[in-house]
Amino acid sequence: MAGAGEDEAAPPPHPPSLDRQPMEEAAAAAKRRRSEHYHGVADGPSFRMEDLPEVQPVIISLLPLKEAVRTSIVSRSWRMLWRFHCDLCFNERGDVDSNTDDNSADQVNGTGTNDQSTNQCGTKITRAKFIETVNSVIQQHSGVGINKFSIKCGLLIEDSEHLDRWIEFAASSKAKTMDFDLKIFDYPVEEVPHFPLEALDAQGSSLVQSLSLASVSIKPSSGICRFTILRRLVLKSVQIFGDFPGLLANCSRLEDLEIIRCSGVDDFIVPNRLDKLQNLLIAGTDVQMVVIHAADLAHFEYEGRLIPIVLHGCSKLEKATIAFDTTNPYALAHAFNIITSISPVKILIVRAIISTYAQSLELPLRPQGMFMHLRHMTCQIVVYCRELNEDNGLLQLAHWLDAAPRLETLHLHVSTISFVD
Repeated sequence: MAGAGEDEAAPPPHPPSLDRQPMEEAAAAAKRRRSEHYHGVADGPSFRMEDLPEVQPVIISLLPLKEAVRTSIVSRSWRMLWRFHCDLCFNERGDVDSNTDDNSADQVNGTGTNDQSTNQCGTKITRAKFIETVNSVIQQHSGVGINKFSIKCGLLIEDSEHLDRWIEFAASSKAKTMDFDLKIFDYPVEEVPHFPLEALDAQGSSLVQSLSLASVSIKPSSGICRFTILRRLVLKSVQIFGDFPGLLANCSRLEDLEIIRCSGVDDFIVPNRLDKLQNLLIAGTDVQMVVIHAADLAHFEYEGRLIPIVLHGCSKLEKATIAFDTTNPYALAHAFNIITSISPVKILIVRAIISTYAQSLELPLRPQGMFMHLRHMTCQIVVYCRELNEDNGLLQLAHWLDAAPRLETLHLHVSTISFVD
């Protein structure tokens, strides 16, 4: 019985002791995860752009040059990437920081004094900084994989040394597109820098596919350089000295040609070797005659004084724009009669200034050819006459419309200006 009493009086057994260390570690880990989630830190190892080296050049290529250069401060791995940027485009107005001198900055931005000498001083400061920037970039650039090289800055004759350096860099880097606009807006200049076409000659032929020049002079010749893969040529305010038709003869793959406000070309002759030419624009260029041999020509635009225009074999012509910028009573008749080779055209735009000065003027009543493919025509005409109700010769247009039996739309815009003798 005693044993039984002892069993009843014995205290209950203690529960097994719990190990608190794993629980504390689990709680600490959960707290750490909550903290990392709150602060936006990933559970795994942090992502670094350097781990994807193939992505970095793609990002650089999508940035403007200025922004690409700024990425060099991100880290050491980014420091060299901009030197492989494929588009080097420099614009004097946008790339040069002119805040160094407040007065000159105001002059460049157009808010300073109107004194011409002071404006020229400010412009020289800006131009000098621009030249320094371009020279620094091309000195550090790898010169590999350049797609486009563009310079838009007003340069003078004394800046030719820098221009030659930039052209040599673009040519040696095998840039596909080159754009040099050296127009000075601040004050007129009599002489413009010379652009050496021979500098583009690399191993016997140029590698440029698109060339745009503005406010320079060139001296082309038939043997200076073979632009065997040039597809686009744009010349604006360019002084041309030499054999320009000979230069065009070496551009066998040329597709787009624009000649705007150029000088030095008397007879504009496109040789029959340009069988790939599709678009031709001649505007504001004082030429005596235009003769074109281009079987694939699709768009033709001429703006200037009334001259003979001959289009040989242009059977694929779809759109033609003829704009005569001088007052001539024969303007309309010339567009329809003299340029008979535009008969295959489907869209015709004619802009002319006519007058009724000569009362005895006799114009042909009908064109010499038929416009069987013409579907859409726009006529923008300015008429100078002595009286508003005077017969201004526009009725002769009705006779010419008979030559376009398939015409669907006609837009006629007439402005009449009367004068008193």
